[in-house]
Amino acid sequence: MTVISHKKTIEKAASTGSGGVLLVFALVGFIAAGWLVIRGIVLAETQADDLSAVLPIIGAVAVALVAILILCGLYSLQQNESCAITLFGNYKGTDKKPGLRWVVPWYSRKKISLRVRNVTSQTLKVNDKKGNPIEIAAVVVWRVVDTAQAMFDVDNYETFVNIQIETALREITSHFAYDHGEEAEPTLRADADKVGEMLREKLNERVSVAGVTIDEARISHLAYAPESASSMLRRQQAEAVLEARAKIVTGAVSMVESALQQLSERDIVTLDDERKAAMVSNLLVVLCADRETTPVVNAGSLY
Repeated sequence: MTVISHKKTIEKAASTGSGGVLLVFALVGFIAAGWLVIRGIVLAETQADDLSAVLPIIGAVAVALVAILILCGLYSLQQNESCAITLFGNYKGTDKKPGLRWVVPWYSRKKISLRVRNVTSQTLKVNDKKGNPIEIAAVVVWRVVDTAQAMFDVDNYETFVNIQIETALREITSHFAYDHGEEAEPTLRADADKVGEMLREKLNERVSVAGVTIDEARISHLAYAPESASSMLRRQQAEAVLEARAKIVTGAVSMVESALQQLSERDIVTLDDERKAAMVSNLLVVLCADRETTPVVNAGSLY
């Protein structure tokens, strides 16, 4: 098997300068060029020597060109913004100092925002651990931390991040059941925080090559797919009924046990095994029934 190695671009500081002073020089240069032009015109009108009139014009053009070159090298950076500096495709460094900056005019500059970004993934239809079709989406908070990697190690870092979010979300979903896992096993619905943390870790592994870090990842939408929602709802209802019935039976048994114990302790009535069985049966029917019961008065004897 052939292993393709990837050469990581290492971010470094660019050799740039403050642009405030150079902007003043450029403005002074334009003023000086204008004065030289006027001086040349005056000399041309007052003196017969053409050379003395041409020299100020040549000087004005030279000063204006220098001022234009200075202006071409100026650029500004906002807070949490960086600029990758390149020369004919060769990476020269990254400037992260905010304000008016200056670099040699023939250097190329590409700005990248370092601010925190939110992205909501598309609602994906995937299968959970048990194969049930579900719909899921996530909100991911991310930011660029390495300008060099974001610029030169991936083709388009924003598209790259979006694709990796979808891929990681599909992978994480396949490891969890929607809401009924094995004993002590986390589920997508009950353990959203844990699932989100695992998604964040998985995404950080995937997007580190692009100089991006994931600050937070959380599930924003979770539901059964429409084609299976009705059957899953019936299953949930059946399980809820069974759970409620189990609690009712447990409580009823406790109440019957308490009733028999109190009857025996207070010597209200003496019951043999057959009468106890009949009383237990009647009490359980009354306590566990899901509708009102009608008592039957026995005026005779059980025998």
